[in-house]
Amino acid sequence: MIPVDLHCHSNISDGLLPPDEVVRRAHARGCQLFALTDHDDVRGLPLARQTASELGMQFVNGVEISVSWGKHTLHVVGLGFDDQNPELLAGLASVRAGRFERAERMARGLEKLGMSDVLAGSQKFATNPEMISRTHFARFLVESGRCKDTKSVFKKYLVRGKPGYVEHEWARLHDAIDWIRGAGGVAVLAHPGRYDLGNETLRVLLIEFHRMGGEAIEVVSGTHSIADAARFGRLANDFSYQCSCGTDYHATGEGSREPGLNAELPFGCVPVWERWRKVDPIDVSVARPS
Repeated sequence: MIPVDLHCHSNISDGLLPPDEVVRRAHARGCQLFALTDHDDVRGLPLARQTASELGMQFVNGVEISVSWGKHTLHVVGLGFDDQNPELLAGLASVRAGRFERAERMARGLEKLGMSDVLAGSQKFATNPEMISRTHFARFLVESGRCKDTKSVFKKYLVRGKPGYVEHEWARLHDAIDWIRGAGGVAVLAHPGRYDLGNETLRVLLIEFHRMGGEAIEVVSGTHSIADAARFGRLANDFSYQCSCGTDYHATGEGSREPGLNAELPFGCVPVWERWRKVDPIDVSVARPS
């Protein structure tokens, strides 16, 4: 196992724990280099960074941006950027702006099934009201006894073709990459194994992502199998990408691994974190590539 976790969530987006507690859990498992990557929001970074500093753990600024690419919804992780960059902050605010409207439309779809309380109930799980998401809906539907776990909620109600699914236009791929790079960061294609892409479409995505300035892909992920990691390790080498890893932790018991440790990268992969490895442990949050 490697003591690096560059993909984790707090209750600033759709995680259950506050930023400092996520950092402490990662540190307790032996993590030495950590990034908090909340969806479309960086307001958890100061507390996470302060906690990591107190614990003597290296910290990298992170965010996970929701992206529309054709008919597909993708996620792009940004790492090592300036979290005060005005263009990045404005871009993230524009992505967050549509989330509540989407939630209202999701609730209307579920109301047709007799779930009249679902929006208000889901809001109770959203510590950051700007970031209400399908995960918050799923947690409420589990609490109210409608499903046994969040995975069942998604499968029955919240994926494409189901009553609570809503098409939504997120950031464009090139915009997300530009915001990250403009703030001095590295753009990473998150958990590519989760996307419903055929081999040819995936190859097109990897070509376009690289052309637009993307530099890495997430090879090891809490949602990737061993076979996925091997596959994306090979693709990373084929397309000249560096490789990242992250647990994609949201909450204990919701499917992903606990924060802090990841499996080894496949042989031959170039770790994206090599660019921060020799930087002073307390000052890697806005480090530039060497």
